[in-house]
This record gives sequence, structure tokens and C-alpha cells, in this order.
Amino acid sequence: MALAGEQSGSAWARRVAPGRVVAGALLAPCALLAGPFARAAALADSDLAQAVGADDSIVVTATKRAESLQDVSVAVSVANADTIARAQIRDLKDLTSLVPSLSMQQLQSPANVNIYIRGFGNGANNSGIEPSVGVFVDGVYRSRTAAQIADLPDVERVEVLRGPQSTLFGKNASAGVISIVTRLPQFKPGADFEASYGNYDALVLKGLVTGPVTDTLAVSVAAGRNRRDGYIVDPDTGHRSNGRNRWFARGQALWQPGEDFSLRVIGDYGLINEVCCAPVNVQSSAATQAVLAVGGKVNAPDAIYADQAWWNFDSSNRIANYGFSGQMDFKADAFKITAISAWRRLTSSTNQDSDFTSGQMLGRNAQDLKISTFTEEVRVASDFAGPFNAIAGAYYFNETLDQRNAIAFGQDMRAYANLLVQGATGGALSIPALEQVLGGLEGDPTRYTGRFFAAGQGSNERYRLRNEAFSAFLQGDLKLGGRITLTGGAAFTSDAKRYEIAGQTSDAFAGVDLDGRPYAPFRQQLLTAAGFRAAGVNPQDQAAIAAYAQANPQGYANVLGQAAANANNPAANPLAPLRSLQLFPAGLNVPNAVEPGRTHDSRLTWTARAALALNKHVRAYVSLATGFKASSINLSRDSRPFAADQAAIEAAGLAQVNQTYATRFAGPERTTVYELGIKADWGLATANVAVFQQTISGFQSNVFTGTGFELVNAGKERVRGVEVEAALRPAAGLSLSASATWLDPLYQDFAASAVGDLSGRRPAGIPALSLSLAGQYERRLSGGARLFVRGDFHHESPVVMEEGLPGFLDQGTAAAIAASAQYKRRIDELNASLGLALANRTELAVWGRNLTDNRTLTKIFDSVAQPHGISGYTNQPRTYGASVRYRF
Repeated sequence: MALAGEQSGSAWARRVAPGRVVAGALLAPCALLAGPFARAAALADSDLAQAVGADDSIVVTATKRAESLQDVSVAVSVANADTIARAQIRDLKDLTSLVPSLSMQQLQSPANVNIYIRGFGNGANNSGIEPSVGVFVDGVYRSRTAAQIADLPDVERVEVLRGPQSTLFGKNASAGVISIVTRLPQFKPGADFEASYGNYDALVLKGLVTGPVTDTLAVSVAAGRNRRDGYIVDPDTGHRSNGRNRWFARGQALWQPGEDFSLRVIGDYGLINEVCCAPVNVQSSAATQAVLAVGGKVNAPDAIYADQAWWNFDSSNRIANYGFSGQMDFKADAFKITAISAWRRLTSSTNQDSDFTSGQMLGRNAQDLKISTFTEEVRVASDFAGPFNAIAGAYYFNETLDQRNAIAFGQDMRAYANLLVQGATGGALSIPALEQVLGGLEGDPTRYTGRFFAAGQGSNERYRLRNEAFSAFLQGDLKLGGRITLTGGAAFTSDAKRYEIAGQTSDAFAGVDLDGRPYAPFRQQLLTAAGFRAAGVNPQDQAAIAAYAQANPQGYANVLGQAAANANNPAANPLAPLRSLQLFPAGLNVPNAVEPGRTHDSRLTWTARAALALNKHVRAYVSLATGFKASSINLSRDSRPFAADQAAIEAAGLAQVNQTYATRFAGPERTTVYELGIKADWGLATANVAVFQQTISGFQSNVFTGTGFELVNAGKERVRGVEVEAALRPAAGLSLSASATWLDPLYQDFAASAVGDLSGRRPAGIPALSLSLAGQYERRLSGGARLFVRGDFHHESPVVMEEGLPGFLDQGTAAAIAASAQYKRRIDELNASLGLALANRTELAVWGRNLTDNRTLTKIFDSVAQPHGISGYTNQPRTYGASVRYRF
């Protein structure tokens, strides 16, 4: 592992071939890098000075020896600082246009983004779910997506490692790893400033200053500001959503008193304060008509891409993310000791208009989240002159989470619900009638008067989670001759979680047991009326009923008999359609006498790999690796006891009114991947191919149901795939690249999904083909100036976005699957930039992203509390602008 100070010119660093680009420790075949969870620290401390030489190769240094990226036996993609700048990549979501195997989905707030690698990923919409894709910044693990989606800081490079990496990165890398590496402080004064302005009044300012304080101490300060008007507009108010308003600041110090010791300290703070994210109405239903009837507005389904939506208050998001880290490296003879400590804090305060209309059905949906994370790692790596080297170490992870949620009905909810009740009962019932009848049967006709769906009623919850994890790891590689390298490694991880769930509901209608015995006479009356209607008799016409009884006494007796027999039969309850309007029922708090509120998972993960140099240009490798992600806790109002605990809960007298059973947590994910790869480097051209089969047992599926989320484990999911990357420099100044990913996923076993049995079906959201093409031409002009033009194109084949929509399950599983199958996402995004780099180190450029204005839905879901309605999120429209950059 390279010392942090080696970037500034240690003897070891000078052994790196001049004119090569360092890509970082992450890529090494024997991976003498960090241990589980925060192993990406090696990427930060191996960050040597970057330069492009005659062969323009990329060098990795994790094994404390310079190796070309083409020589390492790992499927990885690297984007360096220049590529990121010229492609106008601002955050991780933009990075997907360069890495086909990487995809991301922005959901209802900037804090909710799902990240996928090779089709696998999760982690948004529930703070108790840890992502399957691990994200690291300067070696420090970011445990939640809310801490991962800020603007990219003073980036040196971004590396995307594909497939499970749990042997070296720990419990939260079952699908892959994204590592962001920032620039080390330099012992030579330097600066990098950038300003950009674009449509939607977009303004981006970024700056970095670095230099020495003494001969042994260097510092750097970086900051950035990014603001942009939202591209979705409320036509009534003129307010905008889906904009940008964020900034960050970072300070670093590097102390290197000698070649054998270095200390790097980093402090950073980032703030997001944005109005986001507005969905659009994709499919209307009878409930949509009820929204319009109470004065609400939504877009017409044929105007999805008009960038218009309605809301009655701005959905606010304030996300602060800050922390400190320190890394010490000490080299003694043939060993190097590395210690990394980090503390981070995330606070997120959001309030969303979650009915997604201008009607006030919901008055608030607020969340306050606080997460504190401490990590400590110590490792020892060898640097023997012989054929074998290894690394061993231990890692500790401690995180506390405190979350408060509050959701409440708005002033239009009662009128809206009244229309839904009338529609569900054919006009036979209304909310005032229900209040009077149900109250009267309980002995007080006024008990519920005015209480059902009253403004301000709702639910308040508090969740607490403490997660402690420990890992020990060992990995090494053995070189046999000059052509074969064998790699083996293992890590043992122990993960313990304790959680508390406390909630209170004031939803009066959700507190009514519609199956309760006091209401049997009312249910019998409704069943009798339904029976007469089925016989063609108006139940309101007593004369017609009498005539029917005289003409058909047996039929009359059957109507009365069946109504009496089914008065206490939940399966025949005529009030059952109203259960979908019991939105916030009471939950059972945890811990309790049956549920202890804790999980404990442990797992041994391992990697085995063999690499063979076929000749000086081509290498091949074969690998087998396993991955692991610990249990995720359902920290939402939809957390319910497991069905297996029902008998014990009822025996203990703990069951609540309208008690349901689902999941408190999803068990661990376990991943296995078989991979065969070839890497070739002919100087002017490179080509990499990886063929793999990856399986995940217990994939943690979190699906929105229209009123909440269902967190369950899939039995087994597998994906077969091929990844191809190629680069060519056919002429001076011209570079071309192409990369493609083909995926064939399948649910081998998923009987208990949110929409029924999906076994044998293709998982949603995974395109069969993803393709990225890029080209850049640079030409020297007189006076030392350089002209460059760059373009890239990203394509994803059409893909169904959801396996099914639970809101249609009342019509059967086939209907739920068909409802989502009609909507597909297709991406064809063209980006380009044209610039002039002047001799005075100033660079001017014009740029555009999504130049063809390709519009598509990125996600669909059941409209909130609108049965059979569908909402969705759209992608970002065309953006363009100009930038100026100055460096020295």
C-alpha cells in the first residue's frame, strides 16, 4: 500500500514508470489493500501524481509495485479527473453515462437513490436498509445513499468495481463498489478553479488550492457550489421542483516527516437544500377523478414529458453530511502498518407533499434522520522481494441511527375519502353514515362524528438502530514463474444490530375493526341488500322485496340465510373494500415480550483467483468470489411482526387492532460469482472481456405498495452476463472507446414477492443491453493552445421498470404484473463538449448533456392512496452551458 506522502516524491513513488496514470489500490490482483468495509482507503493513499505518457497506460499500485490496469484480474472501470470535468459529470448519477454496468434511480428525494451494478442493488426509501453497492470516499465508507449522492468533490478519479467484493470490502459490497478518490495535498503550490453556467439558470463554482506549509506539511482546501432551477413547474404557483442547491467544503493536511511515515487528515462538510422530487401522473383511475372533484390537479397522462406537476407545498430536503478521517502509514523493513480512523455524521430533514397533487389529502410527510458512524481499521501488509505477499488486519464499525417520522391528513382528505367510500360501496355508504352507524352499534352514535379522516390525524414514529460490526481478513497472492499469479483471501465478519420501533397513530378510521362482532348486524344488513340487488330487487323498495318473497320464497330465504351466515365471515365482509383506506393502523412497538429487536449475522467470505499471462499483450484470469450483506431492518411504519410470531403475540395479548404480519427485517444477502476474463493491451488499443454468472441468495427487495413498503428476501436471483471494454488511439490526438454490458437475469425462486410468485420471471429494471461509446479529439494550435472536442453516447435497451404494481392485486397477480409491463424505460443519451485550452492554463468549453432531449420514465409506482392509479419519475431534459477552468 502506497504511503500517502508517496504522491509527493518518495523513493518508492519514483520507481513508478514515468508517464503513467495511477488508478489505485482497488485494482490489484492480490489486492494488498484495505480490509472489509473501508478497504478503499488504499485507493486514497496510493494516489500518485498523475501523468499521461507515450503509452497512456493506467498503473495500479495496491501491491506496492507498479502494475498496469490491463494486468490486474478484476473487472473495474476508471474515470479520471479530466474525463469527469470534460464530460460535465457532477455526481454519481451522471457517471452512469460512462459505465454501462452501473445504473442509478433517483426516487422521491435527493436522499433516496438506488445504485445498481450488474443489475443488483438496493438501499433507498428505508434508512434501515444498507446498500448492496458500497460507496467509499477517500477510503471511508458511506453507509447510506443520503451520504453518497452529493456533488463530486476535488476528484482524482472514480473507480467502479463490478461484482461482489466482500472479502476486501466487507458486508456491504455484495453487488460491487464505487470508490471516489480525491487529490492529495501537494508540496508544490497549485490551484484549480472552475465556473460553469447553463440553462435553467444553472451555476457551478468549484475551486481547489494546495501547497506546502513546511517541508514536511502540505495542505489543500477545496469548495464547490451547485445551484440550478428545477425543470418541473407547478403551473398554478410557478414554483419549481427537481432543481439543485448544494455546496461542499473540504480541507486536507498531509504530514510526511520521512519516507517511512505519513499522516493524512481530512475534514469535510456538504449541504443539500433542495425542493425535490416531483413525480408525474402516468395512469389515471377513478381515484384520480376524486382528486379532481375536491379541487386537486394532476397532469394528463398524455403530458408526462411536459415537465408540469401540481403540489400544494414544496417538498423540502435539507441534508447535511460531514466528518473527519485520519490515515497513518508506517513502513518498517518489509512491512507496512496502516491505521485509518473516521467519524461521520449525517442529518436529513425532509417534508414531502406525498399525495403528489395540488389537493391537500396529505398535509405533511416529514422525516428527521440522524446517523453517526465511527470506523477504525488496522492492517499490516508485506512487501517481500519473493513471490508471495499478503495483508492481514481487523476492522471495527459502530453506527447509531435516530429517526422520527410524522405523516398527517390534509384538509381535503375527508372529502376525498368520502368519494372513495361512495365509489367502493356503489353509493350505499358515506363517511358521515359510517360514523353514525358504527358509533351507534358501539352504544354512542356520536363517538365518531367528524373524526374519520379529519385533518391533522396521522401517525408519528421513532426508530433507533445501533449497528456494531467486526471483521478480520487475510489475503495474499503467489507468483509462479513469470506468467501465473494465484490469489486467495478470506474475511470473517460479525454484524450485530439492535433496534427500537415506537409509534402512535391518531387515525380514527384505522382504529376500527371492520370485522368486529359489534358490527355484525350492519354487515348482515349490507349483505342482505347486496343479495337482493343480485336477484334484481331494489333493496330500498319494501314493496318490491315483499313481492319477491311471495313470488320466490326459496330465493328470499336464501338471501336472508346467506347474509346471516356470513355476517361474521371476514372473507365475505361487505366492508372489506374500505380496508385500503385504513392508512395508519396502530403498530406493535419493539422490543416487546416476543420480539427482542436484534439481529446477529456472521459470515466467512472468500476469493480465489488465478491469472495467466498468455503473452506480453494478453492476460486471462478465472475467479470465484463470494459476497455478504448483513440483515436490513424495516424502519418504517410498515414494519410488522413475522407471521411465525403471530401465535406468541396473540397469546401474550400484544396484538393491536387490525394487526397484520409481514417482516421486521430482511435477512442477509449472500452472493457468489464465477468470472472468466481476458485483458489485452497492444499499446494503441486495449480490450477487456469478462464473462460471469452471479447469484444472490436472499436478495433484499423493498417494494412500494401505494401506501407503504414491503421488505422481503427473494429466494434466489441469478444473472449471466458479458462485459466488453475497448479503447483505440488510431491517430495522434484521437482516442475512441466503447463498452457494453449484456445481462440475462432471472428470479430462480421468489415466491413471496410483493406481487406474488415471481419465480422463473425476469427481474425488472435490468436492461438486456447497455452500451457506451465515447470519443475525444485534441489538436494543438499555434501559441501552445489546444482545441478539443469530446462526445459520448449511452444506450439502454427497453426494460420493464417494475415486476408488478401491488395496487392492482385486487384484480389478481396477473393484473398487477400486466399493469407495470406496459411501461418501459429506454435511454439514448448523447453528451458532448467543445473546448479550447489556452497556453496560460485557462480552458474554455461549451457543453451539453442529453442533447437529443431523450425523455423517458425512470421509475413507476402505485399512486399514493389512489387505487389503480400509476405515478412515475421522468429523466432530466436537455441541459447545456459554458464553462471556464483555470489551473496551475
